[in-house]
Amino acid sequence: MGASKIAFIFPGQGAQFVGMGKEFYDKYDVARRLFREADEALGYSISDMCFEGPDDKLVLTANTQPAILTVSVIAAEVLRETGIEPEIAGGHSLGEYSALVEAGAIDFADAVMLVHKRGSFMQDAVPVGEGAMAAVLGLERSQIVEICESASKKSKNNRLLVEAVNFNCPGQTVIAGTTEGVKLAVDALSAAGAKKAVMLPVSAPFHSALMAPAAERLAAEMEKITIRDARIPVAANYTGELEQDAATIKSNLISQADHAVKWEDCVAAMAHGGATHFVEAGPGKTLTGFNRRIDRSLINMNVSDIATLQKTLDTLKGVS
Repeated sequence: MGASKIAFIFPGQGAQFVGMGKEFYDKYDVARRLFREADEALGYSISDMCFEGPDDKLVLTANTQPAILTVSVIAAEVLRETGIEPEIAGGHSLGEYSALVEAGAIDFADAVMLVHKRGSFMQDAVPVGEGAMAAVLGLERSQIVEICESASKKSKNNRLLVEAVNFNCPGQTVIAGTTEGVKLAVDALSAAGAKKAVMLPVSAPFHSALMAPAAERLAAEMEKITIRDARIPVAANYTGELEQDAATIKSNLISQADHAVKWEDCVAAMAHGGATHFVEAGPGKTLTGFNRRIDRSLINMNVSDIATLQKTLDTLKGVS
């Protein structure tokens, strides 16, 4: 095999925590500049929300998405300043936008505004309480897809719509749809031998067909910004393949809103493209956990603060 390639990967919603990004802000000019740019793009202080909360404001989808994107891009830029450059990138759901910023396909300020709007559109697509998501552990993805399809078929008017929407790693899949449909599927999946099938504390059925109105509104917003060819290959959630072409990136991002996130496929594509070392840039280490279950041969790190940055730099010493 040739030289090791470094992939930067970026987390999605759920990774946020109050205090994220503060250590980078205190130490690095690039962090202060990017937080300032994000605040200006949004017209309110996402930096204050990241550092001080309150948590109930930070967890609102329209705030969470630009907050995580900002901290993720900052972590990646800090890595770049130390001489660590990605040769491939990818991100989970919202994280795909962070990856595209790092790949030069979307300007940072445009991405901040876009994901803020994306969060609002996704929240508005389904009235609170009418949609739900659940995590399913310990069943094959084909079995989950089949059970969801059979639950959906019991309904004529979409009241029982449910589908698999996140293929995170072997043994962990997330389903979404109408609250009624998800509950029915959870019972059926438990009966089929799932180790666990539990409702998630989320406010909307992300990545399900119910997000079609959000995808339409997102498409209109994308007409207002410039999307360029990516400098490096970026794994697309919608196809699970590496992409660099601007038109394809745009169309995939629109489809991503109301289609499944194929994270397992994305990681396989990045590994196939030569990535051996995966650095999760941004809050938490969810993807690091997924990757270990997808392919044990991959070397995984995460950078969410100064301590993890140092640990990652030590691990990457000598990687070409």
